[in-house]
Amino acid sequence: MFLYGASGHGKVIASILKANGIEISGFFDDNKDLKNYMGFRVGHHYEGQSPIIISIGRSLLRKNIVERLADLNVEYGRVIHPSAIIAPCVNVGEGSVIMPAAVIQPDTKIGRHCIVNTGAILEHECVLEDFVHVAPRVTMCGDVSIGEGSWIGVSSTIIQGVRIGKWCFIGAGSLVTEDIPDGYLAYGTPCKLVKAITPEYFK
Repeated sequence: MFLYGASGHGKVIASILKANGIEISGFFDDNKDLKNYMGFRVGHHYEGQSPIIISIGRSLLRKNIVERLADLNVEYGRVIHPSAIIAPCVNVGEGSVIMPAAVIQPDTKIGRHCIVNTGAILEHECVLEDFVHVAPRVTMCGDVSIGEGSWIGVSSTIIQGVRIGKWCFIGAGSLVTEDIPDGYLAYGTPCKLVKAITPEYFK
């Protein structure tokens, strides 16, 4: 499997691949000065070699690369650490990554190119739309919905039934008790709207 993004996030994905006994074929990166990473050759012109994972933590950059590669009929992998606990009826979209010790409960749906980070808990019937990043130790109680591209900060808790809109950024350690509309930075205990943001905030 190839990784697109020679980054710290790429190191973590590489370690998950190794834990699963999956061979790493190499890295691609837009930085043309970067020739080698973790002992692997770094390519700079991806032509549809597959399967591949976009190994970049930032939601908007992942989306931009996927859109750029749309004409290449790319096959995206899914990467799940063997220590993750995932109910049989969970749906994980292409390109998504589930990291060590994550727990994902029944009837949860994870979209394309999402990140469920180390030790995160997603209870029953949660929904992550495409390009969502759930940071380490986040707890999502049942029936929580997260819109496209949103970032849920480390150790945040979202109570049951809350809806968070698209391209929102929830600050670390927040307690989210009410719905958050599209395009907001919000944080605190309880979580409060701070300011409106655009997807460019995620670069």
